[in-house]
Amino acid sequence: MKVIGAFFDIDGTLYREGLITEIFKKLIKSEIIDKHRWYNEVQEKYLKWDRRIGNYDDYLLKMAEIYTDAIKGLHSTHIQFIAKKVIEQKGDRVYTYTRNRIKYHMEQGHKVIAISGSPSELIGEMAAKYGFHDYVGTTYKINDKSTYTGDITPMWNSINKKKALNEFVKHYSIQLSQSYAYGDTTGDFSMLKSVAHPIAINPTKELLLKIKNDKETADKIKIVVERKDMIYRLNPKDIQIQ
Repeated sequence: MKVIGAFFDIDGTLYREGLITEIFKKLIKSEIIDKHRWYNEVQEKYLKWDRRIGNYDDYLLKMAEIYTDAIKGLHSTHIQFIAKKVIEQKGDRVYTYTRNRIKYHMEQGHKVIAISGSPSELIGEMAAKYGFHDYVGTTYKINDKSTYTGDITPMWNSINKKKALNEFVKHYSIQLSQSYAYGDTTGDFSMLKSVAHPIAINPTKELLLKIKNDKETADKIKIVVERKDMIYRLNPKDIQIQ
């Protein structure tokens, strides 16, 4: 039996921002992360991105660095509880197009899988909310006492996403020649390149450049931009990057 897969990034592809931003805010409110670390280390990168003069990845990576340091020594149940609250309160802030595509793939009997860079605790809660069959996020490792060690296996880069995709393909006997993938940043490029039906949703400039410089991917990919209550479908060959 041929199994068709649908692989989804979550941050910026389903969820309209980065989920780690939401848990970061919760950890500041809970005084697990010192609020001064936001002002001294993160805010500048956030403001540069917000003003479109900086890179979004720089902002997210700095948050991930502080997050890793802050939870070291914490019991995993603390983060699991906070992650659950984040998704209960924020989990509906998703793109209409992506939510509808998840529903479509479910109805078609496809294997729907999340591969995303936010902490696995958050990705697991989103996967449960939207009915994904399986998922993987960035793993923040715990010891035999269930406390975080400070070691991680990141899932925001293209290499690790490709490895994860290959593991799911093997586990579920997925036929990539008929499968789909959805992403928005260069971290998703290997995932998009691997399938027959790649869709870039609100892609970053860096991702668009990689797509346009890779003829095989450019020939088959679809570009979707969702703004307000409108969904635009674009041909990457017609997009001029400035």
